[in-house]
Amino acid sequence: MKFSTRAIHKGQTKDPQTGAVTFPIYQTATYGQKSPGQPPKFGGRDLSYARSENPTRTALEESLAALEDAKFGLAFCTGLAAVCCVLNSLKTGDKVVACADLYGGSYRQFTKVYAKMGITFQFVNTTCLNEISEAINDATLLWLESPSNPLLNITDIQAACEIAKRNGVRTIVDNTFATPYLQRPLEHGADIVLHSTTKYINGHADVVGGGLITNDEAIWRELKFIQNACGLVPGPQDSYLVIRGMKTLALRMKQHCKNAKDVVQFLQAHPKISKVYYPGIATHPGHEIAKKQMSDFGAMLSFELKGGSESAKQFLENIKLFTLAESLGCVQSLANHPASMTHASVEPSVRESVGITDGLIRLSIGIEDIEDLLTDLSSALETA
Repeated sequence: MKFSTRAIHKGQTKDPQTGAVTFPIYQTATYGQKSPGQPPKFGGRDLSYARSENPTRTALEESLAALEDAKFGLAFCTGLAAVCCVLNSLKTGDKVVACADLYGGSYRQFTKVYAKMGITFQFVNTTCLNEISEAINDATLLWLESPSNPLLNITDIQAACEIAKRNGVRTIVDNTFATPYLQRPLEHGADIVLHSTTKYINGHADVVGGGLITNDEAIWRELKFIQNACGLVPGPQDSYLVIRGMKTLALRMKQHCKNAKDVVQFLQAHPKISKVYYPGIATHPGHEIAKKQMSDFGAMLSFELKGGSESAKQFLENIKLFTLAESLGCVQSLANHPASMTHASVEPSVRESVGITDGLIRLSIGIEDIEDLLTDLSSALETA
């Protein structure tokens, strides 16, 4: 099956009892057993307790795997719960090598929670393969984002995974920005793919969730055990909403990407903009790598105003159609100030060292009419 067909059909079989075309919400906490220790089965899985198995969640997990053209998927109550699941597979003394410009929530969990448990985190510029090579020899896990949040840095996933594999190190790629429609890291050698399904996969800003996908059965079983043991699961209602959203992922991403290119062109030509970060720009570092490993450049971009932080504040206070909000990847366009929002938990010195300035603005381009988006940006820039 091609991508859109998989997104609509894989994992979403008709309800075996009623034939319902839309897979049902199994809103239950437990299941009746006819004899002790002999729970009913659904799709070959034992139904004993909803934390362990729920048919709606199973449909979501199989659908997530299908989006990445993979064998195994796991669904979580949030994207950070998926991060937590992976980190819970580590032990004291293990080391994670991660990209320096990492999502603030992941950075906070790394440095404020798991570092206290004796796990070491080393942050490097993963766009530089030499830095990965120098850090990886005593590592357990390589953690990548490409494109990264919020500077849209591009890491050569295949080359980075080859370095990790030579050193016996697993690689996980946070694929939230790119989505499986534009990039599938498992095809480039990654062991695990992570998504905040809150974002593009759901696409409608009405649910939070996360996902992990792999082709390795041993990794899947290990992470599935932790998912169940730690209770990191989404409820059936949330699972249903993610399933419903993913069916239109391909259609939405085409419009997201189209709009983003027009916005980038507008911002590049504007006299008040000093820099635009977007992988589709020919001069963007990693542009050629992005062309190789992505089918399009996505709808996330960042830019800096010549007036710095005060101009950024004025701009963000005067947008009307764009919403100043956390999150990204939904049908409506969002604006974000990383230094005070998504990356506020990152120490100012660390933010500055990786290039996240107080004047940086991140945009998530929605699927509205492009003329309206450009009018809103133009009007807000006049005030900056």
